[in-house]
Amino acid sequence: MTETKPSSTYTIPCSDTVQCVEFSPFEWSCQLLAVGTPSCISVFSCRFQEEDVKISKGIEYTRLRDFSTKCNTLAIAWSPQTSLQVLPKIMSFAAATDDRTLQIFMTDLNTSHSVKVLSGHKDFVNAITYDPSEGSLVASTGDDLTCRVWSVADGQQESLFQLTSPGVSVCWHNDEPYKLMVAQKDGTIRFFSLHNQQPIMSLSCGQTPLLSADWSRHNHLLVGAVAGTEWMVFNVSVSSLPIERRQAHSEGACQFRWSRCHESLLATSGRPGRELKVFNTRHQQLHVNTSLKVSYSLSWHLHLPIVAVGGDRAVHLWTVESI
Repeated sequence: MTETKPSSTYTIPCSDTVQCVEFSPFEWSCQLLAVGTPSCISVFSCRFQEEDVKISKGIEYTRLRDFSTKCNTLAIAWSPQTSLQVLPKIMSFAAATDDRTLQIFMTDLNTSHSVKVLSGHKDFVNAITYDPSEGSLVASTGDDLTCRVWSVADGQQESLFQLTSPGVSVCWHNDEPYKLMVAQKDGTIRFFSLHNQQPIMSLSCGQTPLLSADWSRHNHLLVGAVAGTEWMVFNVSVSSLPIERRQAHSEGACQFRWSRCHESLLATSGRPGRELKVFNTRHQQLHVNTSLKVSYSLSWHLHLPIVAVGGDRAVHLWTVESI
């Protein structure tokens, strides 16, 4: 069964092409959406009708602050230290930019504002993530065949894992705080121990290029990825090969993200054009199947079945229904 939703449910206008979007995955800051454009990152506070029926237009959003990057944003990750419910307020996130650095932004949205630059990668950084418990570490991976772990406090590199192919995704999991998952472009997904700095195990997609992978928030045994034209799901307790795979995008799949609020939903993007699809693995149903003129990045809201995509001077958001 296919449910096609060609037009987005909500739109947030922006002044430039949106290259990167990221909802905060943490309970105390889940209303925050970071939006990366060629010269800055804007942070919005969003509320939806799905969580408050008093919101008559479906969405209410406020731009809280713009952060200058002076270059293109390739990836964004929120720090679990972010909270607007404490005094002083804390907003902190990391961005990978096309000057091959990481930038750590921190502000109280009042008088205190700092940017810390982490240098060391020799090529473009493709993905970043914070340790989900304390936010004292940030991990990054990229085209220089490394995954690096940094101390947020002093900006120093604490660990370096050598890869055999460019790193395209890196994930930490709440239930596995001493493991890092790193996806390589050659179709291999590797797990590393932060205890002894050694590889633990690996998964094989069986095809290339692998361009994106994600670790299920709901089940630490499930990993999803897109490689070639397919999306695939692994259960690490069963096999190093996929337990399920489906055709996703006939000319190449580019991105994969598990839903943060529903264990059976996944979103992918790919070619031809700029396709976006949302699939339900439980009911074998395609909830969203559409194409955009411009499409970058994917991010799910923590509590709502809402997926955000960067577009031409706008963030497009789809609400997935009938799940």
